[in-house]
Amino acid sequence: MAQMDRLIAAATVDAFGESEQRTGFLTMIEDRLKLPFEIMVLGVPVLVERIDLTETEEIVAICRRGRSRQAVPILELPLPTPLPSGAEWIEAYRRWARGR
Repeated sequence: MAQMDRLIAAATVDAFGESEQRTGFLTMIEDRLKLPFEIMVLGVPVLVERIDLTETEEIVAICRRGRSRQAVPILELPLPTPLPSGAEWIEAYRRWARGR
């Protein structure tokens, strides 16, 4: 738990308000999450290519299967085992989001 608290503090240190805090998490996830990686969505393998922020300020993973792309909310993203490097930032964001 202490590690998650440190990650949350690092992502939100200079942020004023929820919007800036979310942007802080987006920056940390983009900078530290090793992409691409494969996950299973509804029993189908997809490739997580990048992380983005929607117009409604939702952090999403942009997933691809063949020519199709789909945005999956990072709060609902199933993570693979073993976890990709930097996945702890997703977990920290999830903890922060639950605590709001």
